[in-house]
Amino acid sequence: MIRLAILTAAAAVSTAAWAQSSEVGQRAENQQDRIAQGAKSGSLTAGETGNLETKESAINQEVRTDRTLNGGHLTGQEKKIVNRQQNQMSRQIYADKHNAAVQKYGNDKVDARRENQQDRIANGVASGKLNAAKTARLEKGESSINKEVHADRSANGGKLTPAERQQVNHQQSRMSRKIYRAKH
Repeated sequence: MIRLAILTAAAAVSTAAWAQSSEVGQRAENQQDRIAQGAKSGSLTAGETGNLETKESAINQEVRTDRTLNGGHLTGQEKKIVNRQQNQMSRQIYADKHNAAVQKYGNDKVDARRENQQDRIANGVASGKLNAAKTARLEKGESSINKEVHADRSANGGKLTPAERQQVNHQQSRMSRKIYRAKH
């Protein structure tokens, strides 16, 4: 009888711990899916995606640290803090996805490759192969290339010179290898 009570109590504690981690983890996963969808659809720019992923990574690290310090659990106060942070992230994702900024792709090889790489990153996030920290680093690299292309086109009447195209192609090749390594 005592053994049954101990097993029942242990099961209740295990279930509570699972629910606790499941709620926080499920919410983080849902937000990752929303970010991936926004990156894939173009409603999030590479800069916006990188910013969101950096913030998501910081929340995830905080949760890991709190759980490590508390034997794998979050205290009630920590859950409230994480919930508030996730609410703020959710609002930021919504705002970024619905603002006027969109990821624009032209019809040349540079733009097609940029779109392909954004899709590869978004697919990595959606599949779980890329965590928030890796995604943030990749998106910052993509954003840097995008800004350079924009500046070069602005300086040249909307076109890239052959030398600029070659430079961008080299940078995109480097980013492609980084994406592959991060996903594998």
